Amino acid sequence: MSMAQFHPTDEVDFIVVGIGAAGGVMAKELATAGFRVVALEQGPWRHEKDFKHDEVAVMFRAGLTNDPKKQLNTFRKTPADPAQQQQAVEYGCMVGGGSVHFTTNYWRFHPEDFHERSTLGPVPGADLRDWPITYDDLEPYYTKAEWDLGISGLGGSNPFDGPRSKPYPLPPMPVKSSGVLFERGAKKLGLHPFPAPLAVLSQQYRGRAACVHCGYCEAFGCEVGAKSSTLAALIPAAVKTGRCEVRPNSYVRKIEVGKDGRVSGAIYFDGEGREVFQRAKAVVVCANGAETPRLLLMSKSNAFPEGLGNSNGNVGKYLMFDSGGFAFGLFEHPLNEYKSVVVTRVLHDYYRSDPKRGFYGGGGIDGRFDYYPAGFALAGMPLDGPQWGSEWKREIGQYYTHMSGSLAHASCLAVEQNSISLDDKVKDAWGLPAIRVTFKNHPDDLKAADFLMERQKEILLAAGAKKVWADQTTLGEMTYSRHLMGSCRMGDDPKTSVVNKWNRVHDIPNLFLVDGSSLVTSARQQPTATIQALAYRLADYLRSASL
Repeated sequence: MSMAQFHPTDEVDFIVVGIGAAGGVMAKELATAGFRVVALEQGPWRHEKDFKHDEVAVMFRAGLTNDPKKQLNTFRKTPADPAQQQQAVEYGCMVGGGSVHFTTNYWRFHPEDFHERSTLGPVPGADLRDWPITYDDLEPYYTKAEWDLGISGLGGSNPFDGPRSKPYPLPPMPVKSSGVLFERGAKKLGLHPFPAPLAVLSQQYRGRAACVHCGYCEAFGCEVGAKSSTLAALIPAAVKTGRCEVRPNSYVRKIEVGKDGRVSGAIYFDGEGREVFQRAKAVVVCANGAETPRLLLMSKSNAFPEGLGNSNGNVGKYLMFDSGGFAFGLFEHPLNEYKSVVVTRVLHDYYRSDPKRGFYGGGGIDGRFDYYPAGFALAGMPLDGPQWGSEWKREIGQYYTHMSGSLAHASCLAVEQNSISLDDKVKDAWGLPAIRVTFKNHPDDLKAADFLMERQKEILLAAGAKKVWADQTTLGEMTYSRHLMGSCRMGDDPKTSVVNKWNRVHDIPNLFLVDGSSLVTSARQQPTATIQALAYRLADYLRSASL
């Protein structure tokens, strides 16, 4: 069946802004429920045949992500600092969004993540809050996401996980050398490593091919459709209904509001730079934790002079970044970690916040090595050795094939001044205000990352590493992030949140937001599973909601 074609003057049931991890879920679920949907995506529509193993194009020229030359950012640590132009946020910029190129870790949040404030009390200098929903509210939708998308894992293998209503649909991916060594070192220390739940097919599933272990997984699109992106797993089903039109290269600049205070559609620039207004009965924004608040702030009107959902000034506030550092180990025998998926083993022993540590936070740790050749040559070698010349070349060959490592996914506290706002001087390629990021880590974020780095080194040494070191570029204050969370957070009280527990904007009955922006806490990173579970839950709600 060919894709639906709606005219801008047609009042469709829903506009979905951004068809990535959450937007792909919304498009598929709403269209299969019988609604007419237009999905607006600022990036292009790429297909499996378009994905190449071109490290320069993808990693150095923003092949699948926002282009810093077009989608400009500025950054400052505090509101008192001048904002400097730099890339501060990165997100997928194509149909399928970040789900096309992410590493594919697919953890659920833990039950305690939803009520840490009640359990731990306040954290000075932060605004730690409980979610208005519980793990039990979200569990059926975690399960729905895992089975709809195709997630490989071993239910019950993580002793710290919440209860599950079903196992994973597919067995875990085969363990790699990094996983074997990570498991060996962790078990020597009395820890509990488990097979990583991944959004990659370990076996054929619903007509899609299994992973071919090409080695180009993180940051790249999958040329065989084995990565469980919305591009591969959901968007084709949405289009097949005949009720969903996907419009790539559509850059939304404003959500329009009528005299009745309800949204009436969206204004966007098409691929030719023409301005188009698409009418709709309701709008669901899934543009990510940076672009979603930006769009709300740009959507000013007489009724909403400070932007949509911003009557209490909450839009853009409480931004949370991904935190945590890389540790590396050099081993005696070849590991050849450049092959296959990035991660096959994880542990959550240090996940829960323990007051005995003297700071809030914790994290998960996974075993991995995720460098490609050019990036490794430029930034992967330890700093205590040669950085150029024949000895450097010799050591690159030795290190690249004999290295393994780990990455900590640490907590990040919500702080009011950390935010997304509109830059008052810098414009993007469309003449719109650039994203201005204000971010400075809470001191406990840094303490948690340092704590986890020491645990990572212990694991690598216990695994038999001859040499262990920290990647210093991933420690300290964060000025850049891919996990963009909390900037339009969920809550029962309109005075302190932007959306309610159903992801409906408090101020506007037919406007919904579901992406990383609505997360109340960052938990321990890896937000994709939770973002998609929230999207399935919202879609379920919209089937019978009064708009």
